[in-house]
Amino acid sequence: MANLLDVKVNEFMAKVIAKNPGEVEFHQAVQEVVETLFPFIEENPKYKTAKILERMVEPERTIIFRVPWVDDKGEYQINRGYRVQMNSAIGPYKGGIRFHPSVNLSSLKFLAFEQTLKNSLTTLPMGGGKGGSDFDPKGKSDNEVMRFCQSFMTELTRHIGADTDVPAGDIGVGGREVGYMYGQYKRLRNEFTGVFTGKGVEWGGSLIRPEATGFGGLYFASQMLETAGDSIKGKTIALSGFGNVAWGAAQKANELGAKVVTISGPDGYIYDENGISGEKVDFMLELRSSGQDIVAPYAEKYGVPFFPGKRPWEVKVDIAMPCAIQNELNGEDAQKLINNGVKCVAEISNMGCTPEAIELFIENKILYGPGKAVNAGGVATSGLELTQNSIRLNWSREEVDEKLQTIMKNIHATCVKYGTEADGFVNYVKGANIGGFIKVADAMIAQGVV
Repeated sequence: MANLLDVKVNEFMAKVIAKNPGEVEFHQAVQEVVETLFPFIEENPKYKTAKILERMVEPERTIIFRVPWVDDKGEYQINRGYRVQMNSAIGPYKGGIRFHPSVNLSSLKFLAFEQTLKNSLTTLPMGGGKGGSDFDPKGKSDNEVMRFCQSFMTELTRHIGADTDVPAGDIGVGGREVGYMYGQYKRLRNEFTGVFTGKGVEWGGSLIRPEATGFGGLYFASQMLETAGDSIKGKTIALSGFGNVAWGAAQKANELGAKVVTISGPDGYIYDENGISGEKVDFMLELRSSGQDIVAPYAEKYGVPFFPGKRPWEVKVDIAMPCAIQNELNGEDAQKLINNGVKCVAEISNMGCTPEAIELFIENKILYGPGKAVNAGGVATSGLELTQNSIRLNWSREEVDEKLQTIMKNIHATCVKYGTEADGFVNYVKGANIGGFIKVADAMIAQGVV
């Protein structure tokens, strides 16, 4: 049976690769899902008959457009904009907008595909989408960023709406960029609606949205440890990155009694054996707002070791939490963590671990949580922001945090339900993929061939 399934997976992937040549990130994301879903689909032929998986890997709509803008020297610049509207079976497309030179169709299709399953896991009525541009905000003036955002939104506005597609921020898109884009949308459409999440609190945003992805990741990791008869209290944690995700994770780790000892950037990582807490967590925001994209100043300010050009996965910790970008933790890193006795690896970045790393964690019975489950706190809180916009009401920080915690507990319970193996080990990859798939698949069948 296993060999026959392998053949079917390979045949499926060959078709996906042929139809989407060169899109390696997208291929990787689909392969990871297909490998766990195929046995389930074989046991539930209604999904096979309706060719749900074949339909789910094909975006409902892909929009590619040019984004012309004028820099401060008066010179014309041209970037490329994208919006991948992957699946709307359970609600309006929902997913972030990323501004980074690495943005391409492959990366956005992978993110939109993952987003579809992630949003399903939250149980909120949100479909999956993702967008962005190869524009780099780094080193640009506020006026240049504003002109780019206005040009980007001038085209995108015709494809989005509160009941159609609701974007959010992502890498390179923070409060400044969301503000400029929302302002242009409002100007063009003459309406004040919840078409964007991640807005400023003063004009429709939700409390704890910037921290939510990190908060949710810690709630999920805590649940993983509790299920295994352990606790997050007293554990040491290695984080990568130092942006909003890592910042939120560091805050919540301290609240839950754990100790964060690393953060990292493109320049390397710092190791703070006393823990990143208090004003040190606040300093992470200063690092990010400096626009330099480096963490070395933390080492200089607090007198801790800095390891240039290295990643934090060589440090002996109890929990590893990738918080930066895809494939940031590879097989070699995974082996180092295993050798050092890591207990739990929870991806807060999207597809933060390579397939080789994931395989090693599962083979060695390490608690491993995939990004589509672990980092769902961000989009879950975006969903809560949409709800607040719809009822014209703002919830308190405590109310939002309580709802977020409940959502993450429910996501964890879904993963345990569908991912528990015969020996009691929870395969969270399997659980997240099947749990996210069922809701979308059933909705697609109910709605016919659309």
